[in-house]
This record gives sequence, C-alpha cells and structure tokens, in this order.
Amino acid sequence: MASSSTHSASSSRDFTARQSAMHRQDSMKKGAITAEADLSVHGLIGPAPEVDIEGIKPGAMIWFLTFIAGISGLLFGYDTGVISGALVVIGTDLGGKALTSFNKELITSATALGALLGGLGAGSLADFIGRRWVIGVANVIFVAGSIIQAAAPDLWTMIGGRFVIGWGVGLASLIVPLYIAELAPASYRGRMIVINVLFITFGQVVAYAIDAAFEHVHGGWRYMVGGGAIPAIVQLGTLFILPETPRYLCRKDKLQEAAAVLQRIYPSAGSAEIQAKIENIHAGVKEAGQRHGTYWQNLVNTLKKLYLVPANFRALVIACGLQGIQQLCGWNSLMYFSATIFQTVGFANPIATSLVVACTNFVFTIVAFNLIDRIGRRRILLCTVWGMSLALVLAAIAFHYLPRNASGEIEASHSDPWAAVVLFSMMLFAAFYATGIGNVPWQQSELFPYEVRGIGTGMATATNWGGNLIIGSTFLTLMDRITPSGTFGLYAGICFLGWLFVIFCYPETSGFTIEEIGELLQHGFGIRESQRRRAAKQAAARSNIELGENASQA
Repeated sequence: MASSSTHSASSSRDFTARQSAMHRQDSMKKGAITAEADLSVHGLIGPAPEVDIEGIKPGAMIWFLTFIAGISGLLFGYDTGVISGALVVIGTDLGGKALTSFNKELITSATALGALLGGLGAGSLADFIGRRWVIGVANVIFVAGSIIQAAAPDLWTMIGGRFVIGWGVGLASLIVPLYIAELAPASYRGRMIVINVLFITFGQVVAYAIDAAFEHVHGGWRYMVGGGAIPAIVQLGTLFILPETPRYLCRKDKLQEAAAVLQRIYPSAGSAEIQAKIENIHAGVKEAGQRHGTYWQNLVNTLKKLYLVPANFRALVIACGLQGIQQLCGWNSLMYFSATIFQTVGFANPIATSLVVACTNFVFTIVAFNLIDRIGRRRILLCTVWGMSLALVLAAIAFHYLPRNASGEIEASHSDPWAAVVLFSMMLFAAFYATGIGNVPWQQSELFPYEVRGIGTGMATATNWGGNLIIGSTFLTLMDRITPSGTFGLYAGICFLGWLFVIFCYPETSGFTIEEIGELLQHGFGIRESQRRRAAKQAAARSNIELGENASQA
C-alpha cells in the first residue's frame, strides 16, 4: 500500500511538472505552438513532448562527445586504408616470397570477415554491457591487431592480425553511429553521424600519408600497420569522459543518470522539459524491452519482432539495402587496392596518387556534412548514386583504351591521357560516393525502434561487411578474368540498381525523431508520407521564425 501511495504521489508531481512546463511554453511560444498543434491534429507532426525538447538548442557538449566517439571512426578508416600502400611495399618480407594476387585478397578480405563477425555480435553486446563500453572493447582489439600485424613474420600471421583488426572495425562501425544517434537531437543527428564518417575518411587520408612517408623505409610497412594502435590508446584514455546514452540508461531504470546526460546535452532546458523527455524515452524502451525467459528465448523473440512486424522488416530491408549498395558499388576496391590500380595504370608514385582520391573523399564528406540535414538523405542519394554509375562507366572506357603489350596486359605510363582519365574518374566516383552513399547508410540506427535496434543495426552492419568481403576477395580476380573494363562496368550496373532501390524503397528521414520514423514505416515504405510530413515541419519552422521576427519588431 505504501509503495502504491508513493507511486501515486510521484505520478501526481510528474503530471504537475508537465502541466507547468506546458503553461510556461504557451506563454512564451503561443503562436508557434498553435501552428504545431494545428499540424498535429492533421497527423503531420509527432507528439508534443518530442517537439518541446527538440526545439531547444543543444550545447557544445554534444559536439565534444561526438568528436571523442569519432576517434573510433578514424581507426576504422586508418585500418581499412593503410593496407593499400602496405601491399605495394611488403615485397618478400612475409615468408620470403612475393605476394600473389590471391595472397593480397586473403589479407584484405580477412579484415572484412572479422568485421562481419564483429558487427553481427556488436548489437547484442551493446545491449548487454552498454554502448560506451563496446567502444572501449573495440579499442583494445585495435591495439592487439596492430601489434600482431606489425610483428607478423609470415603470411598467415599477417592474415590473423588483419582478422583481429577487422573484429574491432566491425564493433566500431556499428557502435559509434548507434551511440551518436541515441545522443543527438533529431535536427542535428544526420550531421553528427556524418562527423563519424568524416573521421573515417580523415583516417584514410592519414593512412595514405603514412604509407607515402614510409614507402621507401626498410620494413616501413610495419610502421604503417602498427600506427593504428596510437589513436586507439588515445581513445581508451578518454573513455571515462563518454557518458552512456539516455536510452540505454532508461532501459536499465537509471533515470537520474539519464536526466543528467540530457541536461549536459541541453544545458538551457528546464527540469520539466528534461523530465518529460525522460518519461517519453523510459515508456518507449520499457514497453519495447519487456523480456521474460532466457537469453536465447529473448533473442528468438527479438528476431521474430524484427522479421514479422512489417515496419521493423521494412526498416531492415532499407538498412541492409543501403549498406549493400555502399559496398557492392566497388568503393572499397579503391581503399584496398588503389595503389595497385595506379601502379598498373603506370603512375610512378602510386601511393601518392592514391592520396589524391582519399583527399577527394574527405573533402566531399565535408560537403555531405553541410547538406545531409538541410536537403535530406533521400534527395542526396537520388542526386549522387547515378553519378557514381556515370563515373564508373567513364573508368571502364578509360581502361579499355589504355595501351597493352602482346600478352594483353596494360602497359601505360602516367603521361598517357587515358591514365589521367582513370584518375579523374576515380576522383569523380569518390566525390559522388562521399556526398551520398558513403554517409547515408550509417544513419541506420534511426530506422529501428529500440526493441530491435541493436540486432537490426547489427544485421545491417554485417551486410556492409559481407559486401566488403565479396569486393575484397574478388576484385583482383575480376580484374584478371573479365578485365578492368568489365569489372568497373559491373560496379556501374550495381550502382544503377541501387539508384532504383532508393527511388522505390527509401523514405526521407531527415528532421524526424526516431519515433516518428517508425510511424512512417507502419504502412509501406512511407516515401510520399515522409515528404509530406517534412514539408509540413519546414512550414511550421518558417512560421515560428516569422512569428519570432514579428514579436521582436512589436
């Protein structure tokens, strides 16, 4: 009885606090709230509590936390990019024999296989020990893998080191976007996840720069692969700064800690707004996370919800589809083998030439940062995926016209105009890729409700690394069997199919809360509905600005 009375009193206080907050906001933003309420009646915007907290500008802390978490992205980029230069200069250091094309494919695909397995388990691990601790586990794995590679005496030890690194990459590639998505305000979420991708591309630039610096150093490739341990150690040292996400804390009934994290993100928010947001999150995760039985029974039940609930399954189709396009378009053939490609084409310094492509990728990721929340995810993809196909067709044509010797092998020099066209097409491909499909799939966490988010994002990330494994283990073989022109023509066709997938299956998600995105997928893929709701939100925002300007003039 006492417990019931306490709960009743607490509920009464919470209700009074919410009523007070609503009254205060009515007096401060009467016109804006009236406009939003009118839209809400017509089903055009989400529930009021989300609008209340989302309308408050976050503080600098959220950007700081995003940058700290993004170090994992730098590790991801460094360890996938550094192998390109290392493969060119390893020579006979691994067992006294030069690497064959098959050996190179084994080394690169080992990373993808490790990442595939790591990504599959990352979601469940994040649900069990928390988001930030998975970041720490990934750091430890990065350090171990870097040391194994740097000390590798033979091919199979090197492959083992790449597999260990891949496991860390798989964890990082899932957990960092998930962590950021659960911390970030809806209107900032896209840009904050792009920061992680920006770190990935910057890591690739650093990797190519390190490759170029150690290219002519005896055993320099060991410094290249061993350098990945440094940022991992740095991030381990800053792990205590990272808080757990409010959604995870609410799931564990740590409501005071969750409120403290929200207060750090929204320093100007009042206690009523924080309390309303916590109640909203807590109700959602507890309803979604009610579990009874053993771990395996809960896993089976979660899988059933993922596959049998139509909205969840549509989210899975979208997330896996976008991740598949990102990899099967052939981008990572450049990350792993760009130095090999440019060496084949005839460039005297293939590692430095690869750096040009990596820098293009980095610069256009900055472009994506400025566009992704402003013009929307769907529109970006529609404007860039076809461009990737065009760039790959240009590459296929250029490879076809490169001069060959009597045995049919490419025999060109960097002064050949078609070699320059190959480089230009790779830069064009990188520009379109970085602006669109290189970023948007990592917004995958926003598609899933909390109850299936861990396993859903895990499967999407596994799709990414499954595609990466296919590309890494077949690229050089395809170049030999169906020629470079045929290989890049194949990738161009996949890009075109990806463009059709975006047209028919990917709704606009920019500017919506995670809960609102779930509503969009209740009936079909929600493409037209998402555009209608986004237009309504933009109209409401413009109305708020006009009302504010009129009030200031008055």
